[in-house]
Amino acid sequence: MLKIKPLTKEQILISIDRLTRFKNPEIRYLRVFKDIITHNLITPRFKKYDLDIMDYDKITNYATEIINFSLSELGFEQNEDYTINQRLFDYEYSIFNIDSNTEKLLKNKINYKACLQLIDTNAPFNLKWLKALEKSKDIKAVRHDYGLKYPLEKIIISEGITEETLLPEFAKLKGYDFDKNGVYILSAGGKNQVVKLFYKLSKELKIPIFILLDNDAQENYKEIQPRLRKFDRVHIFKCGEFEDSLPVDLIKRTLTYGLKNISMVELEAINQDMRMVKILEEIFRHRGLHEFKKSEFAQMIKTNLIDHNDISPEISSIIDEIQKTALNSKVMVDN
Repeated sequence: MLKIKPLTKEQILISIDRLTRFKNPEIRYLRVFKDIITHNLITPRFKKYDLDIMDYDKITNYATEIINFSLSELGFEQNEDYTINQRLFDYEYSIFNIDSNTEKLLKNKINYKACLQLIDTNAPFNLKWLKALEKSKDIKAVRHDYGLKYPLEKIIISEGITEETLLPEFAKLKGYDFDKNGVYILSAGGKNQVVKLFYKLSKELKIPIFILLDNDAQENYKEIQPRLRKFDRVHIFKCGEFEDSLPVDLIKRTLTYGLKNISMVELEAINQDMRMVKILEEIFRHRGLHEFKKSEFAQMIKTNLIDHNDISPEISSIIDEIQKTALNSKVMVDN
C-alpha cells in the first residue's frame, strides 16, 4: 500500500513542463520521476541509491501513481484516454534515438488530460503544444498557425548568444518564422563547446543539425566533419563572426539609439578595417561606459530592427540554408 504526499497544482505543472522540454528523454524523465518519488512517496521510502538501481518500469509506475493520485486529490477526474501519451511517445521516438529502457519511461499512463486544465495562455511553448496534442490531428499545422515551436524539426547550434538572439528575428523579416517551422537554436558558448554539443546531439537525435561557426573555427570544423550525417549542414562565416555580418547602417542606428549623442567621429570608426566587436569595445570604452557585452548589444540590435533591408547578404544566405535543411539534405559546408 502506497502512502503519498500529494503534489500541488504548481508542482504538477512544473513536472509536466520539465517532462516536455527539449532534452535527452532518458535524462529528463529519470530526473523528474526520481524527484517526485523522493519527495512525495512516503511509504515505501527509497533512497537515491535505491532509485539508481531500480528498474525503469518501477520508477515509471511509482511516479505515475503519485501524479495521478495528486490529480485525484485535487478533484480532477481520472480517465483511460491515453491519446496524449501516445502522441508524446510518437514525437519523442521521431526525433530521438530511443532505447528499450527509455521506452519504459515514455510508455507511462500519466493523466495528461487532467494536467491540461492547469495550463494557461501564459504557459511556455512546450506546454501550449502539449495542450494542442489533445484535439489536433495535424500538429504541424497547429504549430504553424500559433507559432508553438513544437514539434521540432531541426536544430541550430551557434557559438554565441548574438546568433541565438538575432537569427530568429532576421528570419522573421525574411518571412521564415523559426517557431512556426519547428526550428530550435542553441548557443553553445564557444567553438569548442559547439563541437562537444554536436557530438552529443548527433548521437541522440534523428533530425538535422545546422552548425554556425566563426571564420577562425576551421580546426573545429575538421573535428565535426567526420561525424556529420547526410542531412546535417555547416556554415562558416566568411566575414569573421556574426557581429561582422551585421549591416553597418543597422549598427550605427543601434548605437545612436542606445548611446545618446554619439559623435560622428565614433560612428566613422565603424568603417575601420577591424573586427566589429573590437570596434564596439573601443566605442564603449571611449565613452566611459560599462564593459561591452554581446548579449546586451544583441538586445539593442533586436529593438532597432525595421525590415528586410537590415539583413546582410550572408545572414540572408544562412537563413535560406536553414530553410532548405531537411532529412533528405546532403551534407554541405558553406564558407
